Amino acid sequence: MSEDHHALPDDDTSSPNPSAAVVNTGATLSSTPILMRALRVAALLTVVLVVVGGVVGYFLDGWVGVVSAVIGAAMAFVFLAITATSILIANRYYASPLFTTLFFAIVLGAWLLKFVLFIIAALLLRNQPWTNNGILFTCLIIGVIGTLVVDVVVVARSRMPYASDAKLP
Repeated sequence: MSEDHHALPDDDTSSPNPSAAVVNTGATLSSTPILMRALRVAALLTVVLVVVGGVVGYFLDGWVGVVSAVIGAAMAFVFLAITATSILIANRYYASPLFTTLFFAIVLGAWLLKFVLFIIAALLLRNQPWTNNGILFTCLIIGVIGTLVVDVVVVARSRMPYASDAKLP
């Protein structure tokens, strides 16, 4: 095996016992740099949205508009970051015989966390005197659509083969 840090461990490095504890070998899947790039580009998009949304919000509703734009953009980034981070955390257990179960448990747990956080945030921010619901909602929607576009562009430009981490005999 080459010394490439992106290489996966051989199958004989994982535990022979399927019920063994979770193994973290430090292997890096080929999706890891793609997810990291998506997080960096989404953070940049969030900064742009905060600036543009803040300026527009200021002209529409003063500092209340700025606060609303910042909250909406930040919420969009946090929800994207929860998903990407959960996949990055789950990918750490690639060598584990329980990888598939752990992967879906972690990612679905993160999805449930996002759902609960969104409901809580919506209830807490509803009808607050220091927020403008229209500006907040608009920045949130623009941020969500923007992060979806970022995900599509980053994955499309990654040029990763369909079976990138498969080990052939």
